[in-house]
Amino acid sequence: MSLGPLMLGVSGLALTPEEREMLQHPLVGGVILFTRNYADPVQVEALVGEIHALRTPHLLVAVDHEGGRVQRFRNGFTRLPPMRDVGVIYGHDPRRAKGLAETIGWLMAVELRAVGVDFSFAPVLDLDHGVSGVIGDRAFHRNPEIVADLAHAYMSGMNRAGMAATGKHFPGHGAVAPDSHVDVAVDERSYNDIYLDDIVPFERMIHYGLAAIMPAHIIYPNVAPEPAGFSRFWMQEVLRKRLGFQGVIFSDDLEMEGASVAGDIVDRAHAALDAGCDMVLACNDFMAMAKLLDGMRSHDDPASHFRLVRMHGRNPITRAQLRSDPAWKQAVMAMEEGIQPKTLDLL
Repeated sequence: MSLGPLMLGVSGLALTPEEREMLQHPLVGGVILFTRNYADPVQVEALVGEIHALRTPHLLVAVDHEGGRVQRFRNGFTRLPPMRDVGVIYGHDPRRAKGLAETIGWLMAVELRAVGVDFSFAPVLDLDHGVSGVIGDRAFHRNPEIVADLAHAYMSGMNRAGMAATGKHFPGHGAVAPDSHVDVAVDERSYNDIYLDDIVPFERMIHYGLAAIMPAHIIYPNVAPEPAGFSRFWMQEVLRKRLGFQGVIFSDDLEMEGASVAGDIVDRAHAALDAGCDMVLACNDFMAMAKLLDGMRSHDDPASHFRLVRMHGRNPITRAQLRSDPAWKQAVMAMEEGIQPKTLDLL
């Protein structure tokens, strides 16, 4: 069975019988995990194994695990700093900052791979314009070239651990104050202003081999009337044609308020897929997930299937192997000491 275009959330620490049935639906291709799905590494490894055992090829298992405020698994995992801390170091020591970014990317990814998770939705490529509370210190920097430089290093660390990277939130969420989780957010800038600034990290990262991109639920009315993730102009004309992106496009959560302009949950899924997304996310509303599975038309796109299977995790490693790895011990020690200018160069 090929991977379907839906990535769904699950309710708890283990699958219910209803969820096991749901995840075997041909429209489903992945599962996104949250704090509600995590107790400790042993439990989450068992949950991921249970999900993977349901299908061949196995369902993708993903999580938001960037570092800082957005790190779903904490007890038993290394606490990662916000990316802004790395950007601050870049200001006086770019070489050290890039080494730290690569180490953080590797550490984040290898700890997730040790419990079987395929990938994290990271890194954030948004610019810190100083107005977005939901982005804020999740962004590496305001300067797009510095963001690209640090994100490239972070992605290199992820790739070395066997994990594909997902850049978000295209074409840029950092210049609007409203949070698209709870508001319909609008960015009034022109296309040229966005292209010459916020899109730069995405363009650079595509050149570096970025595997996946997640668009923002932001409306750019001077460019297109729909939020970016529902816009054929942004997804097809800009991302695919002008930037030459050949990887996976994941929607952001269809349940967010910023997606509400596209209609009900089924309308939103169809709009995102028709615009060019390969996989769409429904994370928390289990009635909405049931409605999706009942109401969505079949979606069979061989190109999407090919792109999605490349998101499976590589380089399997056990937690016991990881704990005995000197590189892991050194990286953990650096995180525990805090990201300070005197932190030793790593790996």
